[in-house]
Amino acid sequence: MPNKYFQYKAMMAIARASLLSIFRSPSAIVFSILFPFIFIMVFGFLSSPVPVIHIAFEKGTDTTHPVYRSLKDKSNLIFAEKNEKTIREDLEKGRITAILKIEPVNPAGYPKFKVHLKSSTASSDRIGLLQSVVLQAIGEVDRKEDPNRPVYAFMESEQIPGRTYKTIDFVLPGQLGFSLLSAGVFGVAFIFFNLRQTLVLKRFFATPVSKSTIIIGEGLGRVIFQLLTAVVILLVGHYAFGFTLVNGLVTFAELLALSFLGLLVFMGFGFIVSGLAQTESTIPPFSNLVTLPQFLLAGTFFPVENFPKWLQPLCNVLPLTHLNEAMRNVAFEGDHLTDCGSQIGYLLIWGVVLYAIAIRVFRWE
Repeated sequence: MPNKYFQYKAMMAIARASLLSIFRSPSAIVFSILFPFIFIMVFGFLSSPVPVIHIAFEKGTDTTHPVYRSLKDKSNLIFAEKNEKTIREDLEKGRITAILKIEPVNPAGYPKFKVHLKSSTASSDRIGLLQSVVLQAIGEVDRKEDPNRPVYAFMESEQIPGRTYKTIDFVLPGQLGFSLLSAGVFGVAFIFFNLRQTLVLKRFFATPVSKSTIIIGEGLGRVIFQLLTAVVILLVGHYAFGFTLVNGLVTFAELLALSFLGLLVFMGFGFIVSGLAQTESTIPPFSNLVTLPQFLLAGTFFPVENFPKWLQPLCNVLPLTHLNEAMRNVAFEGDHLTDCGSQIGYLLIWGVVLYAIAIRVFRWE
């Protein structure tokens, strides 16, 4: 009677060999660690604000008021439409620059209205620009309503305490997400294509190792390496550039859990590309079709809200968008994984679809 073959032992041996091969690959180090570090360093040293300004109006604001209409026409202003509690939280965290309120002060004379700006210390770097935009709008209304009385409305400001939302708090999760996407697509596609072309997979069939053991072993090596990369990126971002981990080690652990889930989903793209590619030269074009749109449209460098409204639905379909959003909510907002149900749900749906396609197109020889 033949001895029972230990699939677990074989899987771990394959994972160990795969992990060692990754560390010996210069391209894996460059694309997984060096490139994200370059972007993080560039944006970590930047201090200039994003030119688009997010604002909100207090409930009950007269939307027919000339000052409101003048502000609505400003292309660099984005109006947040949320409930009062969410708007207040966004103001304290710097996600919106100010809450505006237009109210009458002297209906019988001049000035007739005032524009009240409530900002927070978290948006102090943008409030000056917003005040300039508001004063410009008031000036336009003054000249239009009564040129001889240039005091139709005036502006007053109020500031409340808040937490600073730094550039690195937005950029680092995006770069980490893109690093996971690149590793999942390019890494898996090239490794399995090469194993098939060199007949290594075919030789595995002559052993008692099962197909699932081979895939899990190779995938496990990729996951371990990329999670180590995520650890390094998070630690350098936190200690070198002040990346926010609002709940400390709990946030750090939850970010790693999200990284693990994201990588598993993105590896599905890699399996599909590996199965569709006929030659090694076709892998980069196929992979770029997957990675480039997400790199540009998934909120990696700029908020999805900055894109035209007609493009935003496409942005919100991409899996990297939901991973980036979940990471930012956990890192800065203080959310936990249980609060990221919608983003995790989207990723799981993408994972089911991708692996269903991968099973149909994946080839062993």
